[in-house]
Amino acid sequence: MTEGEWTIREGGLERRFVFADFAEAWAFMSRVALLAERHDHHPDWTNVWNRVDIRLTSHDSGGITDRDHRLAEAIDGLT
Repeated sequence: MTEGEWTIREGGLERRFVFADFAEAWAFMSRVALLAERHDHHPDWTNVWNRVDIRLTSHDSGGITDRDHRLAEAIDGLT
């Protein structure tokens, strides 16, 4: 897997993760989904073949909060 860094864009934290193939990308998304449930904070994301783009923002607060940073750190722990 290759990955970028979290960046701030239009009021959200964003990061792209790139994997060897679709199966690896899907497995990562499954791990993130379980993690997000534990954090009670759910990402906006897209998946195209081996790529997963994640965006974290606290919609109820209108931008980035500590919850977003905590989930980003937890997601980083999966890689």
